[in-house]
Amino acid sequence: MIPRLAYHRLVLALQRSPAVALLGARQVGKTTLARTLGSALGKPTVYLDLERPSDLAKLQEPELYLRTQHNTLVILDEVQRRPDLFPLLRGIIDERIAAGEKATQFLLLGSASLDVVQGSSESLAGRVSYYELGALNVLETSVLDDPEAIPVNTLWLRGGFPRSLLQPDDERSLYWREDFISTYLERDIPTLGPRLPAESLRRFWTMLANGQGQPVNGPTLASNLSLSVPTIHRYVDILGDLLLLRALRPWSGNVGKRLVKTPKLYIRDSGLCHALLNIGSLNDLLGHPVVGASWEGFVIENLLSVAPRRVTPWFYRTHAGAEMDLVLEITPQQRIAIEIKRTLNPKITKGFLSACADIQPTERYIVYAGHQPYPLSPEVIAIPLTTMMTRLQSL
Repeated sequence: MIPRLAYHRLVLALQRSPAVALLGARQVGKTTLARTLGSALGKPTVYLDLERPSDLAKLQEPELYLRTQHNTLVILDEVQRRPDLFPLLRGIIDERIAAGEKATQFLLLGSASLDVVQGSSESLAGRVSYYELGALNVLETSVLDDPEAIPVNTLWLRGGFPRSLLQPDDERSLYWREDFISTYLERDIPTLGPRLPAESLRRFWTMLANGQGQPVNGPTLASNLSLSVPTIHRYVDILGDLLLLRALRPWSGNVGKRLVKTPKLYIRDSGLCHALLNIGSLNDLLGHPVVGASWEGFVIENLLSVAPRRVTPWFYRTHAGAEMDLVLEITPQQRIAIEIKRTLNPKITKGFLSACADIQPTERYIVYAGHQPYPLSPEVIAIPLTTMMTRLQSL
């Protein structure tokens, strides 16, 4: 098992909150991590998969069953399938708090965003801590001088889903990701929106992969797929809700410039993006037109996987050509400007300098493919991805 950076943070959350919700896409490693968290608390653990008939049978009388689980960590997997449980959990938690029981009793796992975990934000308000578990990142897989470290290029090609990354070869990794995509197309996505043929959904997803990192163009997508613009936006929202697509919002501060106001879309896992484009090897990837955008999305996901939850990510672009790949807003007075370059000799572009002049960031970095940080100017630092991730962890 690859140790997860979220482990210690979640152990602390479990010790101080009556319930913890761990959200992440399917197969990202939530269940494996949850079982290790249970053992860390030193208490008995009950695991219930709410998609498994045998476990659902135990919850035919959920109140009767859950009230008997004293001094036990109850793990409820795929909790978004049973929103009716949230009011019941609220009552049990309140009763145990009133009785002086402060230890965690419930760990809720969900493969959808907070908005999809219906009712939890209202029913469990003030009683639950929320955390998102992303795919494996560079710090978790590529420790320098570790003979078992996974090369960054392998992580980039295969993506961070453990069962994809740890396959014996690239071919079997690609097969796994293709099966994973088919499962979502045939089962998960149709449950959240108007039913469309799986082939139309695949074409839609593939078009998003071809446009990795580009502003969403609803009319063009709708025309190519013979769908309405509202339907296109609905499916963009669904992929976002399933934690498979990131809509990076444009920074919109008052700078007196004509700003691009359409979100940029990234398929969050680089391996899924490559599978949709039938890219099966590093050589294929390096020769593909999506290579630059794929690397940009890969770096953004790695950086956001370690950034504190209070950090708000944006991008910045004006119609005059000022551009910044990522703006991390820590406070209204503290912003980190980041440009992403897959090169060993990064240069400061005019567009980046213009963007910095507009938004006045407190720190300026170009994340590049080398291994040592060094100054490019008195204000701009070229910095490796792992070093930048460590910097964000320390915020």
